[in-house]
Amino acid sequence: MIENFELITPHSWPDYELLDCGDFEKLERFGKYYTIRPEPQAVWKKRWPETEWKKLAHVRFVQKGSNSGDWNKFKSMPDQWMLEFPMRSKKIFNMRLGLTAFKHVGIFPEQSANWWFIEEQVKRFQEKPKVLNLFAYTGGASLAACAAGADVTHVDSIKQVVSWANENRQASQLPDIRWMVEDALKFAQREQRRGNQYQGIILDPPAFGHGPKGEKWKLEENIAEMIENVLSILDPKGFLVINAYSLGLSALVLENFLRPMAKERLHIGELYLSAKSGVLLPLGVFGRIHAK
Repeated sequence: MIENFELITPHSWPDYELLDCGDFEKLERFGKYYTIRPEPQAVWKKRWPETEWKKLAHVRFVQKGSNSGDWNKFKSMPDQWMLEFPMRSKKIFNMRLGLTAFKHVGIFPEQSANWWFIEEQVKRFQEKPKVLNLFAYTGGASLAACAAGADVTHVDSIKQVVSWANENRQASQLPDIRWMVEDALKFAQREQRRGNQYQGIILDPPAFGHGPKGEKWKLEENIAEMIENVLSILDPKGFLVINAYSLGLSALVLENFLRPMAKERLHIGELYLSAKSGVLLPLGVFGRIHAK
């Protein structure tokens, strides 16, 4: 039996809501705009009728290929807009959303549950902790750590995404962050060779990916080496957050990787969103090591 297993959903926040999901799609509200996007986990039937979805939606993403598609607009809306996220400390940071060619809009709402956790962990340190965010995307976790008072290093392999994250930081009027356009595994390996350590590490690897120099990433093949490197540069008293959004990947995988080091400080679980229609949407497993 796994100790400290949790099912976690974010606290509600004004600028986001999952309304319904099913038939491999989800209906969401980001600010005042409603989107319909593909969702491979939503294998059941929709709870609400299609007429209700279309009545609410401003836009729907239609898949054209394996990795891209087009947005069909039903109502007028901008291609980019801002979203506010409230932290537990009542601070707010801002994120720019956009209709990308890959169904994403610049935020993974279920990760907000981890943002509150990161804020809480950073505040446990008396001195300013160093936090490393790998596969950092548009920077929600980086902003949460920065707003809580951490010295943050943000690593992602895509230059445009790192620029997007910096725009979010500027819009939030937060202190500067160390921005690194680099392959996450190579960066972790270099930090290990240099003997550098971090009091907090955030790891949100995709199922597949490429580094800026063509480095290939496949979760099942590379995750063992990545976790080994990450644990070697984590302060023994520090905190860790790892997400694994990959169909079929069990929480037991993270349990096996992390339990030998963390023991009683480890919490394993699954993130989910609760829709207004009553259905629960699973969105990947996580592992959290709490700071001492």
